[in-house]
Amino acid sequence: QVQLVESGGGLVQPGGSLRLSCAASRIMFSIYTMGWYRQAPGKQREWVATITSAGSTNYPDSVKGRFTVSRDNAKSTMYLQMNSLKPEDSAVYYCNTSPSGRAYWGQGTQVTVSS
Repeated sequence: QVQLVESGGGLVQPGGSLRLSCAASRIMFSIYTMGWYRQAPGKQREWVATITSAGSTNYPDSVKGRFTVSRDNAKSTMYLQMNSLKPEDSAVYYCNTSPSGRAYWGQGTQVTVSS
């Protein structure tokens, strides 16, 4: 069973930064596309970032230029560097991968942007 464990969330002031981590196990991490998603209370889960096995990245306009996704295949870990955070970035952040078409999710990490 694939396991994904997110960490690094917390409370940060508007304009601040956080770095999230997603540690993967029981998966050949280096060959799979990985993604970050987030879900705010009362809203649908939304896509935040994707990184392919080759290191190509993609972002929605809402976070482009502020968030950077990266991966360390030797550590089976994906990261999300979040800068210039806004209150609307507050959400539970989840990492995701879908080997063989089955989606796996972590338990999530809470990010709260507030003064």
